[in-house]
Amino acid sequence: MREALFIKKNKDRWLKDEAEPPVSPDEMASAFTQTVDDLAYAKTFYASSKTTNYLNKLAARMYLDIYQNRKEESSRLKTFWKYELPLTIRKHHRTLLFSFVLFTVFFLLGFFVSRQDVEVARNFFGDSYVNQTIENIEKGNPFGIYEGGNPLLSWLGIMINNIKVAFIFFVSGIFCGIPTMYKLAETGAMVGIFDQLFASHGYGLQFWLVVFVHGMLEITAIIVAGMAGFVLGKSFLFPGTKKRIEAFREGAKDGVKIMIGIMPVFVIAAFFEGLITRLYNDASWLTSLVTAASTVFVIWYFIIYPIQLHKKDKAKALLNKQIL
Repeated sequence: MREALFIKKNKDRWLKDEAEPPVSPDEMASAFTQTVDDLAYAKTFYASSKTTNYLNKLAARMYLDIYQNRKEESSRLKTFWKYELPLTIRKHHRTLLFSFVLFTVFFLLGFFVSRQDVEVARNFFGDSYVNQTIENIEKGNPFGIYEGGNPLLSWLGIMINNIKVAFIFFVSGIFCGIPTMYKLAETGAMVGIFDQLFASHGYGLQFWLVVFVHGMLEITAIIVAGMAGFVLGKSFLFPGTKKRIEAFREGAKDGVKIMIGIMPVFVIAAFFEGLITRLYNDASWLTSLVTAASTVFVIWYFIIYPIQLHKKDKAKALLNKQIL
């Protein structure tokens, strides 16, 4: 076989193995075996070519990944959080944008509709919750709702509830994403109505300063969970050039990765809501710092870092292509 034909036949697989190394042990072993076979062939017929040199380096790197640089669980987790999850998020950034826009549109609708009709808040939250909030406002402690209950139990209760809701968002995506769309729109409207409840009493700015101590992470995770549901539904509805079952399997895999990825976000958000938000009167510097740090983290990890990582991978793949 001519060297050019040999390269043409295999280079896509080589570039993929280099840019996106297999994660599972079976896939990695299979990729390593194929690369070694290719290297043996190249050494036999093109001993002094650049192709042989390239395959030798690729095989050596894969060997190190398998036998030296993998500290199993800790290394696997590091790879997931540092590369795999951000690249999966980047892959579905348009879907994330759709999820964010949907949430924001219904947030604004909820805010302005409840501004015209004060009964909307009661329909959403119930008379008891609204009356208690208004009573707290009249006492000069508008966010006193966050000060009640045992902090630890509040943390656990909020965490379990939010994770349950997030998984409903995701699993509902199997029904063409329609239930996910409804639930995300409902949540956006609810937050908008909640905002208006305080804004109507002159606490609009304080709402953002207090509620978003935990809300920045919590709402982000809800929007990302909605994205995971849409990824699941979209993979079945629009398989593209792939077989529908293959596209659905890939969408489900990406969705599960995303859901696993936002679990710690829910845990931390619930911790903030149960233990930190209640300190807004006594330690406003701390709550402000938490809100600022959460905002920076969300923008960096879910938007900036995935784009940077994706560009770096594309540049690396292009360089390898030029070498070949």
